[in-house]
Amino acid sequence: MFIFLGFLYIISPTSDEKVVSYFYENEEVNFLKYKVDMRKVFNPHLKLGEKDISQVVIDITSRDDIPQILLGLQHLYNDKEIIKEIFALLERIVPASVDKNNGRPGMPLWRVFVFGMLRLGLNCDYDRLQELANNHSTLREMLGNNPFDDDKYSVKTIRNNIALFTPEILQEINAIIVKAGHKIVKKKIKIQL
Repeated sequence: MFIFLGFLYIISPTSDEKVVSYFYENEEVNFLKYKVDMRKVFNPHLKLGEKDISQVVIDITSRDDIPQILLGLQHLYNDKEIIKEIFALLERIVPASVDKNNGRPGMPLWRVFVFGMLRLGLNCDYDRLQELANNHSTLREMLGNNPFDDDKYSVKTIRNNIALFTPEILQEINAIIVKAGHKIVKKKIKIQL
């Protein structure tokens, strides 16, 4: 147990839940309670300098294919219904032998999804993907990296995580994305009428 800026961080030794509590005039008020998973979809708590994915500014005037892919990913991220379906599929790619409550944290599923979609969309090898992930500022923001951190991705880390994608999972993700595209087209047709 340690105290940080008036907050008390309690880790219960008998459970796998963390409770952050605030003490005000000897009254304990639990304002945040969450289950600890070693493989997260994405970290909902932004660190200093990080941007929410929906707030990342992408150059729409660029004719390169990377901004187009990132805009598509940003749209999927903003549609909570679709992203829940996609992450339900992605949670199935984590091997059954991996204990979600023990060990070091794995790469968040959002990053695995972004890397997988970039690799398919760009038809690139792991070395190019590593170069982009380490040096492309907009991509680093989309991955949830802080612009001030020096975290670098290794080829091995990228390869091991993207290798979890199977053709079956990709087909199911593709079906969800196509369904989302049909919703957009139907909305545009109704607006034009």
